[in-house]
Amino acid sequence: MVLFLAACSSFDGRGLVPGQSTDRDVFAVMGQPADKRAGAQGETVYWYPQLPHGHASYAARMAPDGHLIAVEQRLTEANIAKVVTGIPAEEVRDLLGPPYQPTVFPRLEREIWTYPMRQQGYMYPRWFVVHLSLDDHSVSEAFLMDDPQYVPKDGGRRR
Repeated sequence: MVLFLAACSSFDGRGLVPGQSTDRDVFAVMGQPADKRAGAQGETVYWYPQLPHGHASYAARMAPDGHLIAVEQRLTEANIAKVVTGIPAEEVRDLLGPPYQPTVFPRLEREIWTYPMRQQGYMYPRWFVVHLSLDDHSVSEAFLMDDPQYVPKDGGRRR
């Protein structure tokens, strides 16, 4: 039964109707969220990251009355462009969702968050990497790089 329910879940919110679907509908379709955060104007945001293999992080935005506002895929080029030096880590998390690999490097005085994603027009998966200062937990550096764990199906050989 559990496998059947897991197979029926839709992490992208397919079938949900903004303005009509309730939080119970969201849980029934998408499952339990990985994270829940307060949003603007009393909204609640339920996070459904598909990292590292799905390369997506879905945010189900809920109105204060418990109805769905929208389901959004947040790992986009437009959103990562908003991650600039100096913004607080909380803003990054509110924009992109929970990171795949948050890692603290005390000697470097940095925390590093990675977000596996796909970039339109680029054939290989990428990682969006965010370096946070341990002093004020703000962005000190952010960049895209090729996924170091990706191995092409042909082992990288060209035909």
